[in-house]
Amino acid sequence: MIASVRGEVLEIALDHTVIEAGGIGYRLNATPSTLATLTRGAEIRLYTAMIVREDSQTLFGFADTESRDLFGLLQTVSGVGPRLAMAVLAVLEPESLRKALAESNVAALTRVPGIGKRGAERMVVELRDKVNLIPVQDGPPGSSPVLTPVREQVVEALTGLSFPLKQAEQAVDTVLADQPAADTATALRAALSLLGKNR
Repeated sequence: MIASVRGEVLEIALDHTVIEAGGIGYRLNATPSTLATLTRGAEIRLYTAMIVREDSQTLFGFADTESRDLFGLLQTVSGVGPRLAMAVLAVLEPESLRKALAESNVAALTRVPGIGKRGAERMVVELRDKVNLIPVQDGPPGSSPVLTPVREQVVEALTGLSFPLKQAEQAVDTVLADQPAADTATALRAALSLLGKNR
């Protein structure tokens, strides 16, 4: 099991990064908030979870062990796989996720694309007590956000989550009109929240 990868950031994409460690480039799927802390050419350590399937081996990267542990915990819920667990962490920061589960806030959880009311209720029942067993941890100090064309990145991320292009563009334009200085992670969360309300 690969628990972390430390090395130079070779590539930063919408849903993954490539980090070279020991002469090997590792592709790590990551949330927008994690990707926003990376700078191409800088040395970084990401904590990882490795999912092995019959036809694939996938690495998921996280800025801290708390997010990685929550990612694993989410997948203990029936019907929640790695992709849906990443979507949850893309919409809800660890603190918000803990709060939503502790307060049985089904509405917050259903803002995540792919989670309906029944799925959110199941998550609350199964994780409400377990989530407090995961230690709270701050992200690495001195992280510098990457400057990127926010609108283009967020629209592409939303279409990757199966939202229609026009709907995605409208949501992102609405968010950026309200928050012109929003970074990619903030804009994506706000757009997902907006699209969740309009479903």
